[in-house]
Amino acid sequence: MIDRETVTNVARLARLGLSEEEIDTFGSQLSAILGHIHILQEADVSGVSPTAHASRQTNVMREDIAKPSYTPEELLANAPDQEDNCLRVNAVLEDA
Repeated sequence: MIDRETVTNVARLARLGLSEEEIDTFGSQLSAILGHIHILQEADVSGVSPTAHASRQTNVMREDIAKPSYTPEELLANAPDQEDNCLRVNAVLEDA
């Protein structure tokens, strides 16, 4: 079981303020998690190749196909102010 000092040290590193009750609760929870990890470390994985994902994933994205777009004139048709095929806006400056 993880002692109270270790729990408070981890909480301090994570900048967490824990109550006395939370220290006890998290201590037992962290001990249980480490117990499960210990069991997993005993599994023989010598014949298993390293993977980035648990399942074989394929790219599910669609192909990137170029399609015709609007002309600058069409895009700026409703613009209140434009200059050289660009939307013109007022400058936004902060006071120093």
